[in-house]
Amino acid sequence: MAERGRPRGFDADAALDRAIEVFWRHGYEGTSLTDLTEAMGINRPSMYAAFGNKEDLFRKAVARYAEADMAYAREALEQPTARAVIESFLRANADALTRPDRPAGCLSVQGGLAGGTDNGHIAEFLAQSRAGGEKALADRLAQAPDLPPEIDPVALARYVMVVSEGNAVHAAAGASRAALHATVDIALLAVPGPAR
Repeated sequence: MAERGRPRGFDADAALDRAIEVFWRHGYEGTSLTDLTEAMGINRPSMYAAFGNKEDLFRKAVARYAEADMAYAREALEQPTARAVIESFLRANADALTRPDRPAGCLSVQGGLAGGTDNGHIAEFLAQSRAGGEKALADRLAQAPDLPPEIDPVALARYVMVVSEGNAVHAAAGASRAALHATVDIALLAVPGPAR
């Protein structure tokens, strides 16, 4: 069935990528509709028609960010041992937080740090998103053959996420990739299993 109305005069994926960049740099509350439409190269009616309101757009931006920018997290879950999963995740995360072609830090951490007029919906949405990643990590660690029975996979996953999220905050404040990897080196001392 043919689409009704005029075809879009812009690339929706490219516009969404530019919206990610704006939300990443300024957070949800710090981003205005004018910031978004100027960066996306579209007017407000086109933005609303393609993406919905600002919150809808933000949710779509976070989903796209998780799919593309955080692909390393899914790859880490495929590693054969708990230690390899954790090391792969934390190393790739440190690299991702300091990519020269992206803002420093993490959209899902910085996007909702400041609360505002939305009654906490965005902060809650981002917290749920991060909790989903933590649960996936805990589930994977629970299946790892090298995890000692006395180690709680849920607590270990939480520890890994605390390191990751802390590194995100430090990266946004200007910490170098080498500094983040040094933090990972120390964090891995608490992880059971032989070093790679």
